[in-house]
Amino acid sequence: MSGAREDILGRVERILGTRPTSAAEAYAAIERPYRRRHHDDGILELFAERVADYRATVRRVTEAGLPDAVADALTGSRHGVPPGLPAAWLAATPPSRLVHDPAVADLDGLDGVVTGCAVAIAETGTIVLDHGPAQGVRALGLVPDRHLVVVAAGQVAADVPEALERLDPARPLTFVSGPSATSDIELNRVEGVHGPRVLHVLLVVDG
Repeated sequence: MSGAREDILGRVERILGTRPTSAAEAYAAIERPYRRRHHDDGILELFAERVADYRATVRRVTEAGLPDAVADALTGSRHGVPPGLPAAWLAATPPSRLVHDPAVADLDGLDGVVTGCAVAIAETGTIVLDHGPAQGVRALGLVPDRHLVVVAAGQVAADVPEALERLDPARPLTFVSGPSATSDIELNRVEGVHGPRVLHVLLVVDG
């Protein structure tokens, strides 16, 4: 390291304090004076409204009514199911319509896929997958034409900062805001270019 660079870094350290010894320390040391939450009431209603703004379908269901709601939403005969998806969600769906842990090469032949999620954001109507249990590999939510996502009420964060605190930045994250769409060509909206043309959300609430 050159003497000039060391001198500059030394001045910075004297102003900011001791240099963190690890990435985790550096991340924890970042000051976050901004507001983490802009909404305190009506979080679920706001999430449902924002999801619908993106031309997605959102339906509020109870936990007891979830199996029937999943069966109603799964149109077609072949639906991908990722590892770790709760069996209770599929209790009303005929097993013959389900393809468990499909290979990536077979995804294009599916009518749709059903997954859970890691977190959802009310302010933006966004659903985040970190591809853990019940979510599957990234391609599972991008290749089939229809994506059914089950979101528990407790997974809905009010705003982006709050949502990010619930996520592990080391995991692969996919942010979903409505069906895949682009207006790059002559400003004409085309859906399904980068992912599913249809997004259906089941929001599981109490009672």
